[in-house]
Amino acid sequence: MVENSLIKALGITIDEVTPDRVTATMPVDERTRQPFGVLHGGASVALAETVASIGTYNLVDRDTQGCAGLEINANHIRAKRDGIVKAIGTPLHKGKTTMVWDVKIVDEEDNLICVSRCTTAVINLKK
Repeated sequence: MVENSLIKALGITIDEVTPDRVTATMPVDERTRQPFGVLHGGASVALAETVASIGTYNLVDRDTQGCAGLEINANHIRAKRDGIVKAIGTPLHKGKTTMVWDVKIVDEEDNLICVSRCTTAVINLKK
């Protein structure tokens, strides 16, 4: 699922997937910086939605259901110029049709870089 996707293009690595937590890392480099040399807010949002979507997908019946981002917001707290950021996602709501994830993005010293809330839709797949 990662090949030929934004996940691969941004260098995102999925580190942990459990029913109550998903973590992933992403480099801060030429792929993820904005023109002023700091982490692009859109890259942070892509990381947050990736974590929420993978977390949701882990909780659905993969034979009959899929998921997609429905809504996301983000507050960019601190600039980051290089290194690695880590996203930690925890579910706030595990529903039958929607799930809501809290995602915190931190740097190597656990400084908060971005906080995001993502609502995902659980989609019934046609067979």
